[in-house]
Formats: sequence, structure tokens, C-alpha cells
Amino acid sequence: MIKSFLLGVVLTIVAIVIALYFVFTTGTVSAGADSGPLPLEKWAARASLHATVSSEAPKQPNPVPLTDQNLTTGIQLYGQYCAGCHGTAKGAASATPLAKGLSPRPPQLADHGVEDDPEGATYWKIAHGIRWTAMPSWKDTLSDQQMWTLALFLKHMDKLSPAAQEAWQKVAN
Repeated sequence: MIKSFLLGVVLTIVAIVIALYFVFTTGTVSAGADSGPLPLEKWAARASLHATVSSEAPKQPNPVPLTDQNLTTGIQLYGQYCAGCHGTAKGAASATPLAKGLSPRPPQLADHGVEDDPEGATYWKIAHGIRWTAMPSWKDTLSDQQMWTLALFLKHMDKLSPAAQEAWQKVAN
């Protein structure tokens, strides 16, 4: 009886693998970026990101102090490296053709920011990027200081001083 049960389980798994092979190799599931992710794909991406950030993101406080100069530096870095995908202070109205063509679309951070996220989580996302999105890893391009400075700006982008707000309004993509 157990042998029959195990044989049934093995045959079911083999049948599922064969069916998935044909579904993916016949073009039934589009590989086009404009077709959007499958429900299981979205779940896997979210679950993996949440679990990885929870376990790997730095827990210590941001080593970059909250000053107008550091916020302004973070804004300048954002303008140079992030605005092309994540927009400017104008939010969704500033989405570039590149951002509109990506799947999933990158959040326009002036509208849907990460102010509620721990700075260590934002630092981790900047450093390592996010799989199954167009978010690249910046650890080979930016220094730790620069990535923490970006995380500082993103944490405080909704409550900037007048000087920092002026710099933020000047960012173009």
C-alpha cells in the first residue's frame, strides 16, 4: 500500500514537471515584460525579499548623521543614480519612459516612499538590488557611506528642512 502511494506521489510530481515544461516551452506563459508577473511569481518575489531583508539587513543605526549637508548629498546621489527609475519630487508625473517600461514598475518614491522602512533595510536594497525587478545592486558602484547617505535621505524625504527641500525640488531625471 505504501509503495502504491509513493508511486502515485512520484508520478504526480513527474506529471506536474512535464506539464510545466510544456507550458513554459510552448510560449503559453509570455516572457514579455508588458505581460506582468504571474501570481506565484509575485508571491515568491515578495516572500523572498521580505525574508532576506529581515535576516540580512543591517540592524545598527545609520552611521551617517542627520544633517542638512548629508540630506543634500543624499539628494544629489539620488538625482544621479535613482531618479531615472524612481522619479523626482513630482512623483508619478516625473516617471521616465524607462520607468514606465519596466516590469514591475519601480515605485515613484515621492508618491510611495520608504520612509517607514528601517534605514538598514533600505541600505540593503540599495547595496544588493532586488531580484525579479530592475533594481540593480549598487555595492560595486557606490561606497558604504554613499549608500547609507541615500538611505538617510529616503528615510527623511517626507520631512525635509527648507534647504534640503529646495535641493529635492531641483532634482531632474
